[in-house]
Amino acid sequence: MSRAADCKRKTKETDITLSLELDGNGISDVETGIGFFDHMLEGFARHGFFDLAVKAEGDLVVDGHHTIEDVGIVLGSAIGKAVGDKKGIRRYGSCILPMDETLVLCAVDLSGRPYLSFDGAFTVERVGYMDTELVKEFFYAISYTAGMNLHMKVLTPGNNHHMIEAMFKAFARALDEATSFDPRSTDILSTKGSL
Repeated sequence: MSRAADCKRKTKETDITLSLELDGNGISDVETGIGFFDHMLEGFARHGFFDLAVKAEGDLVVDGHHTIEDVGIVLGSAIGKAVGDKKGIRRYGSCILPMDETLVLCAVDLSGRPYLSFDGAFTVERVGYMDTELVKEFFYAISYTAGMNLHMKVLTPGNNHHMIEAMFKAFARALDEATSFDPRSTDILSTKGSL
């Protein structure tokens, strides 16, 4: 059974096409017009073993906000669609990931209830051509469209590039764990019987 999704979003501000395969090999083809953001999405795919293709055209003459937020919306939608009925998956995933001097914690619950807790402060306005304040907006968009609890916390701050990259990689590993199958579970992991 393929756990894949193709999603599109077209507005007056952005035109995005995205495909996601949860049980992939970490292959990515990403073009958003924002080089550092592309690098982060490529790292997300590689470290979560997701196959990811993203083509995004946005109003970058304004700024990167609409492009980054809308890619988050589309990626969250694709995650929700690809996970399907959630039968047999672990539901929860977490990762504490080091990147040089930085340490980041990410925890995910595919509960169907959206919530973002984001605890991380950046000391520069931009890394490459990506505004650092948009990191939170990206994860917020994913959490709400995928219907997941997402907790992101910088435990040890440092270089801004390292903190952001650690966030994307920790999210990838936590999501990979949450979407993986547990051989002991044949139903939805909830005492309610549904999520």
